[in-house]
Amino acid sequence: MSIRLQRAYQITRTFLSYGLDEIIPARWLPWSLRVGRYALFWMPNKHKDKPAGARLRLALESLGPVWVKFGQMLSTRRDLLPPDIANELAVLQDRVKAFPGEQAQQLIEKALELVSIDEAFDDFAVQPLASASIAQVHTARLKQGDDAGKDIVIKVIRPDIRTSIDADLRLMETLASVLARHLPDGRRLKPKEVVKEYRKTLLDELDLLREAGNAIQLKRNFENSPLLYIPTVYSDYSRHNVMVMERIDGIPVSDVDTLMTLGVNMKKLAERGVEVFFTQVFRDSFFHADMHPGNIFVSRENPDDPQYLGIDFGIVGTLNREDKRYLAENFLAFFNRDYRKVAELHVDSGWVPSHINVEEFESAIRTVCEPIFNKPLADISFGHVLVNLFNTARRFEMEVQPQLVLLQKTLLYVEGLGRTLYPQLDLWQTAKPFLERWMQEQLGWRAVVRSVKENAPYWAEKLPEMPTLLYDYLQQQRPLARTQQQLLAQLRATQQRQSQALWWGVLTSGLLISTTLLFISEQPLWVVASSAAATVLSGLFAWRRSH
Repeated sequence: MSIRLQRAYQITRTFLSYGLDEIIPARWLPWSLRVGRYALFWMPNKHKDKPAGARLRLALESLGPVWVKFGQMLSTRRDLLPPDIANELAVLQDRVKAFPGEQAQQLIEKALELVSIDEAFDDFAVQPLASASIAQVHTARLKQGDDAGKDIVIKVIRPDIRTSIDADLRLMETLASVLARHLPDGRRLKPKEVVKEYRKTLLDELDLLREAGNAIQLKRNFENSPLLYIPTVYSDYSRHNVMVMERIDGIPVSDVDTLMTLGVNMKKLAERGVEVFFTQVFRDSFFHADMHPGNIFVSRENPDDPQYLGIDFGIVGTLNREDKRYLAENFLAFFNRDYRKVAELHVDSGWVPSHINVEEFESAIRTVCEPIFNKPLADISFGHVLVNLFNTARRFEMEVQPQLVLLQKTLLYVEGLGRTLYPQLDLWQTAKPFLERWMQEQLGWRAVVRSVKENAPYWAEKLPEMPTLLYDYLQQQRPLARTQQQLLAQLRATQQRQSQALWWGVLTSGLLISTTLLFISEQPLWVVASSAAATVLSGLFAWRRSH
């Protein structure tokens, strides 16, 4: 607990020493935070000479990778931030302060068991090409093999980074437990589950062998695709903290001026960004979940038919079939303005409790979403929309889905990218045809054909075994049939014995009744006998009806 308190103190001191409390107007803060700020008078703003955006960037950078990634995500939301702050945060995408190149060289040599870097690479650049929150990249050329002379980049994990990440994650877990216990929306927002998912994602990013596998999978998914190119990974030179990959020559997607100068078709580029996202999610169920501008480039070839170039595959997302189907149906219903269907799908999937009034939920969704339809991205205030959506979710007890957090973050990246490239982009009309085509393939005759193709090898493998399997099945059924016949015979014998016992019991009862009536009554014998017979017959009739 002391380590967490120390980290909390360090974060507070960093925020105050960079004057981040001054960015938010005091009137927006609750009185408790204002009093707390005055109480920490010995932590003044030491960077008053720097603008607010620079102070925010430096503070996040000094706190480590968890905070840098938060700044990267904020940098893509220029509709939510002032331009000066957004420009400063964009530096965090690939220009984080680097660690010494000589140290990186030593890490590479140790990981690849080289006496010298020159054994495997030529022209190794000690000065890094780019530096991000988790790793930095150096250029070189391959020295051996069929690809000798090929330009490559070597990615190296920052030394001792795990310590700061663990400290931040432990602090986040503590805060999540407090929020889950005391926040009114704690159960619905699932802070502990979200932090758990984030922990897994972030620690996975520290393993470059995992990233190499992700890159190979994405490259296979988009082989010969005009939409996206994934550089080749050289697995023989990749380790847990080092990865070697083909060097690409592209234009940063955030460099809009250069793209415009080269005559790149910006409308098509923005539309292809949307298509790449939906293709990864719904066709492959495997998507690049860190698509901030520092990881996306545009090929210089064929500006009128632009192709994306992707790097940094440490964070990828996957969806199961059920979540994917619900998402596709939700998107389509949303694009068709069928808000009733959207509300029903949220209830059916369990994202909203079943006791919620569907009509009221439908009306609330319509109120938020209808004003943004038929508008280009430039005319939509997503900050206002997000606030309204959050309030709607809270009102109807909508629970956060941790498995969808990466998807939501990636969708924000894609929307921010489209806003930067082509503000007139109609996000809805661009995505709708793709989703309609995908749904037809999932539910129509094409789905049947695809299922047959996918299962045909398995069926072909089992076909020679079918006679044996059928014989074994029949052999197993014979003793079962004999057992069933024996049980049936025993049941019939039991029923027959019970029936005979019942007959004797009824006759005996009739005789007893007749004898008793004969002695205690003064009726003639034939009256007593007929009464006893009626009693016996009515009993038998009732027994027959019940059986």
